Amino acid sequence: MSLPIIQGKTLSDAWNYRGKPADRSNSGGWTSAAMILGTEACERLTTLGIAVNLVTYLTETMHLGSATSATTVTNFLGTSFLLCLLGGFVADTFLGRYLTIGIFATVQATGVTILTISTIVPSLRPPKCNRDGSTACTPASGMQLIILYLALYMTALGTGGLKSSVSGFGSDQFDDSDPEEKSRMTNFFNWFFFFINIGSLCSVTILVYIQDNLGREWGYGICACAIVIGLVVFLSGTRRYRFKKLVGSPLTQIAAVFVAAWKKRHLELPSDASLLFEIDDAAEGLKKKKKKKKKKQKLPHSKEYRFLDRAAVKDPSVAEANKWNLATLTDVEEVKLVIRMLPIWATTIMFWSVHAQMTTFSVSQANTMDRHMGKFQIPPASLWVFFIGSILLTVPIYDRIIAPITRKFLKNPQGLTPLQRIGVGLVLSIIAMIAAALTEIKRLKVASSHGLTNNPSAQIPMTVFWLIPQFLIVGSGEAFIYTGQLDFFLRECPKGMKTMSTGLFLSTLSLGFFLSSLLVTIVHKVTGTKHPWLPDNLNKGRLYDFYWLLAIMSCLNLVIYFVFAKRYVYKDKRLADHGIELEEAEPTFH
Repeated sequence: MSLPIIQGKTLSDAWNYRGKPADRSNSGGWTSAAMILGTEACERLTTLGIAVNLVTYLTETMHLGSATSATTVTNFLGTSFLLCLLGGFVADTFLGRYLTIGIFATVQATGVTILTISTIVPSLRPPKCNRDGSTACTPASGMQLIILYLALYMTALGTGGLKSSVSGFGSDQFDDSDPEEKSRMTNFFNWFFFFINIGSLCSVTILVYIQDNLGREWGYGICACAIVIGLVVFLSGTRRYRFKKLVGSPLTQIAAVFVAAWKKRHLELPSDASLLFEIDDAAEGLKKKKKKKKKKQKLPHSKEYRFLDRAAVKDPSVAEANKWNLATLTDVEEVKLVIRMLPIWATTIMFWSVHAQMTTFSVSQANTMDRHMGKFQIPPASLWVFFIGSILLTVPIYDRIIAPITRKFLKNPQGLTPLQRIGVGLVLSIIAMIAAALTEIKRLKVASSHGLTNNPSAQIPMTVFWLIPQFLIVGSGEAFIYTGQLDFFLRECPKGMKTMSTGLFLSTLSLGFFLSSLLVTIVHKVTGTKHPWLPDNLNKGRLYDFYWLLAIMSCLNLVIYFVFAKRYVYKDKRLADHGIELEEAEPTFH
């Protein structure tokens, strides 16, 4: 179907690869978006294909301890998400999304290739040994660890840069000022979510099976090939892509407001907020300079965090104003909006620490249990199928059943609000850790009753399906908290700082994984002598106590979350109280 002629053949805010205004008929749209979707599927296949089964590679092949292996995995994942912030900053400020994706996908492909080579070259791995406890295995050291960490962190760097820009670049292929293209953009995000899960399912089934049965060199080799194919597919669409100008990073605006406020900390604040520098004043200055800039939505003055208002006070001693010594009141209020979200942001970190256990100790538990289903033996990391399946089931169940019911009883058109969905996710994480602790207690009893406590490589006669509840519950919790966080940060972030919603969300994942690493390190150091909770032989440990610790910490975190969530006032209500209608923001997925 052709687009209306009144829209014109070219777009005013998008360019082609030659730097000329993009033509609607031969740029953007589904052809470009399909190539970006293929790239994302390859990225997810590669990243998850390495991450979910990494703990068994570290313990069985590299002979690292359980605690060390767990922290290595969570540090790898935490770094991947943390570097999304760096990738987003680089894309928004310097390179643009296209170059950022191309460069960082190349870095990721290099990292996975090095990891593949390390599984092929014998000198880059410690010698094989029998892990039945009769002899000590030589752990990886020296150059072996250097190559391992180089490969993992190059992969993390590439993942972070690619992930930060791929969904945004996909949305750039559609013109949101045209109704038809805007509806296609919504469909793009639905397909984006679908391809993420297709890549995830392939990685936790096919790839994990290949790694465990044909060898890591084949599994990681396929990962390397996948990301290279994704890069080639992405670059092949260069002539059809729409490119948009750099928008600048919202982190720069936040830093500028704090710097300007600090510089003028000795100035008196005016009693009348209308005397503060505002958008209308800035627009007048721009007219004099004959520059055009899209006007922000003006925000009303608020009384909280008044020290930041000094950023909008004109300093008579400054001859020429710039963003580092003078901000508009709306710029200041946008920063205040971000600050108000920080308590909610901080209390969602704990969920991702619980989530981290699904890629570490839960997989290690599965490795000791009976994984047979008839004659077929399930790879321990393939339990992630239940995790992903739980997410995919929870979303439609919420949309079709829970949302209509809550809509009726809570009188809320959304069903559950974003904060309520986050709360449900936090509650489910507590239930999951209780289930995990009880399952581990049973596993240890079975191991003890069969005299297998001292044999770390023995198969305990207890079906691995006992672990399914914790995967299902955490997966369901992620469906609630993932959508709740994205909705909350997207709605509450100022429209001019849309990419900040991505940064706030991804930083909770990153800090959650790092918090898990910190907890494992502390627990292992405190308990690692007489009665270790997390020994190399989990049959002699007290992993259940670690799960109880996470459950208790999650309960305390939930109480704190409820306090801040109860006090939080949504942005649309805050603006409505001042008679201002909220401008619509665009959707985003990661």
